[in-house]
Amino acid sequence: MPRPVFNSQKCKACELCVSVCPKKILELSAVFNSKGYLAAHCLNDDDCIGCAICARMCPDTVIEIFKD
Repeated sequence: MPRPVFNSQKCKACELCVSVCPKKILELSAVFNSKGYLAAHCLNDDDCIGCAICARMCPDTVIEIFKD
């Protein structure tokens, strides 16, 4: 099962990952990271299909997709 992992401290809240997720399971957090951005995160890891479009779109390499 794929598992998306976000490095929230690197996220700049550009929302590119949110806009390309085919399952619409990504959103910005309600908690600010150390840089003052609302970092992206996955609403439900179980719904992730592992397509990695979000990871490829991210300009700051915030997202990694692990396939167990």
